[in-house]
Amino acid sequence: MTGRTDTPQDRFCLVGIFFFILGLGTLLPWNFFMTASLYFQSRLNNTETGNETVVRKEYHFNNWMTFLSQLPLLVFTLLNSFMYQRISEAIRIAGSLVFILLLFILTAVLVKVEMHEGLFFSVTMATIWFINSFGAVLQGSLFGLVGLLPQKYSTVFMSGQGLAGTFAAIAMLLAKASDADSESAALGYFITPCVGTLVTLLSYLLLPRLEFAQFYLNRSSKYEEGTTDKLLTDGTPLENGKLNGHANGAVASIALDSSGQDEAKLETSPDRSRQADSSAEKASVLEVFKKIWVMAFCVTFVFTVTLSVFPAVTVDVKTAFPHGKWGHIFIEVCCFLVFNIHDWIGRTVTTWIRWPGKESRVFPALVVSRVIFIPLLMLCNVQKRYYLPVAFSHDAIFTVIMALFSLSSGYFVCLSMSYAPQLVEPKDAETAGALMTFFLALGLSVGAALSFLLRSLV
Repeated sequence: MTGRTDTPQDRFCLVGIFFFILGLGTLLPWNFFMTASLYFQSRLNNTETGNETVVRKEYHFNNWMTFLSQLPLLVFTLLNSFMYQRISEAIRIAGSLVFILLLFILTAVLVKVEMHEGLFFSVTMATIWFINSFGAVLQGSLFGLVGLLPQKYSTVFMSGQGLAGTFAAIAMLLAKASDADSESAALGYFITPCVGTLVTLLSYLLLPRLEFAQFYLNRSSKYEEGTTDKLLTDGTPLENGKLNGHANGAVASIALDSSGQDEAKLETSPDRSRQADSSAEKASVLEVFKKIWVMAFCVTFVFTVTLSVFPAVTVDVKTAFPHGKWGHIFIEVCCFLVFNIHDWIGRTVTTWIRWPGKESRVFPALVVSRVIFIPLLMLCNVQKRYYLPVAFSHDAIFTVIMALFSLSSGYFVCLSMSYAPQLVEPKDAETAGALMTFFLALGLSVGAALSFLLRSLV
């Protein structure tokens, strides 16, 4: 808050509730497709009969799903500077939600449509690419929007994002627990994100009608108009202006708040922005990178390790007790639910615990040590196998490894994203946030690409 007496109040916490829903909506596409990987695999498990042999085509669905889900994030991060100054916020956010809703509806309809597995695979991959492309635009735009409000709303937004995976896992468990046939259960599962996306769209449309949100959004739009004029007349570099800063720099603000840092350290309000612009000229991207390269490496490495085996390898782990309902819900519980809950705990615990420090050499060493989870998960009961033996066949061992794997992922990602802006001057925090966003996306994409190799080596 600004401390002014004429600042309106967030009555009934409606703005916070809306931003929680918006955060949840940004990651619905990735989480719902990932959690439903067993459904897609069953649709692609048909066989083609040759002259005397049965030929089964291997689609590597989990690898392609991971890769085509994360690559759009990297692409649209690179296109960020061009897109955000040419397309209005309303079109970016509302338009993305409408297209995501339509693609979810298409996916739900295809549950009831008989289709050759090759065509179904192609349509599904195209859907995953486009729905995550719109999701990337939506996420970047909402990062900028929430960065205009007091930083406690960034925490609420991030909490919504963190619980999106848990929401998808619970939806899948409820679908499987029902007495409906597998087709009807899948239909009900994919109708859930349709409703969730519609609620997210309504939340965004209602947000500007709230007095508290109006106060910050209107104040920022006036400043943005002035910044636009300055960019057009003076030729100020875009990365030094607020148009790109609202979309990218807010990520640094969000990361700072998620670790419980002082709100005064990074403020994206217009008044603070004017002070930063008038006090000193911002450093170049290269100069900022030299100060935060360790954190950039850490966030890239964390996501590279995480996405290289999750979900491409972990989703193929089989239970040691395949009979009964447990075998039916094992992956949803021990893979997706365990991962998402512990990842959220890892992010949340940084509010109270921030060790090692941002300049400690122990921090990058611990990040690199997470590579041990790759062979540990590959040695679990992954089926089918090609080369490696099974060293950990019991469900409890796999669950413990997954819990530590996801807990450390959320913890180190949150610390990396929060430490980076603290390593630079306040005037350069936006640039640091933009750089960290790029390296985060890079880690996701590299990990997704690496998953092809690791899955083939199991």
